[in-house]
Amino acid sequence: MTSADSADRAGAPGAPSVPAERPQFRYVEELVRHELGRTLGGVRGMVEAALPFVGFTLAWVSSRALYPSLGVALGIALVLAVVRLVQHSSLKFVAQAVVPTAIAALIATRTGRAEDVFLPGILYNGALAVVSLLTVAVRRPLIGFVVGAALEDPTGWIRDRALVRMSTRLTLVLAVPYVLRFVVQLPLFLAGQVVWLAVAKVVLGWPLLLAALFVIGLLLSRGRTPVESSATGSGGPAPAAG
Repeated sequence: MTSADSADRAGAPGAPSVPAERPQFRYVEELVRHELGRTLGGVRGMVEAALPFVGFTLAWVSSRALYPSLGVALGIALVLAVVRLVQHSSLKFVAQAVVPTAIAALIATRTGRAEDVFLPGILYNGALAVVSLLTVAVRRPLIGFVVGAALEDPTGWIRDRALVRMSTRLTLVLAVPYVLRFVVQLPLFLAGQVVWLAVAKVVLGWPLLLAALFVIGLLLSRGRTPVESSATGSGGPAPAAG
């Protein structure tokens, strides 16, 4: 049956739903690139996560009023969610904007301090930095679990030294943005520098993450680990297609 036939059957009244076919990859490196892009939501997901805080900062600079600025941030987050709903798109990635904005607004309204809008993000990046480095230290790098989930064997990759080494390098690259955001933004937060906090959040947000993904792409472009051998843990060559 062709993919067009499947789509027609899925769209027919009373026909059972046909799940979308999962992309097939020959190499683990291709699979990791796909899974990371899917997890992070691509450029759109990263921009959506930054827009509410950009709106908050612009409103704060122009008014120096906390509550109107929070209203702008929450309004942008809700508009992003509505756009996703209208497009019948997943809310998974826009939730990365809505949920942190709502938490930040809740904290800031209780404390009355504008810099507290950025506190959840600072703590979140600090926690991710610690978790990433700890998983590398215990030889269970965080990215390995992404690989394992994609291979439908959450812990099988641990037995593959090549996959552990690759996952370690990728986890360290992804840890760099988390560490930089924490060490740069925490002093600004403690000094109450709202505008510079916003600048740091944007500059160290999706541009830095895109740079990390570019480095990851370069690292992955050198590898050709067959998916079949990694999935089975054999480490041998991929079986020839029949």
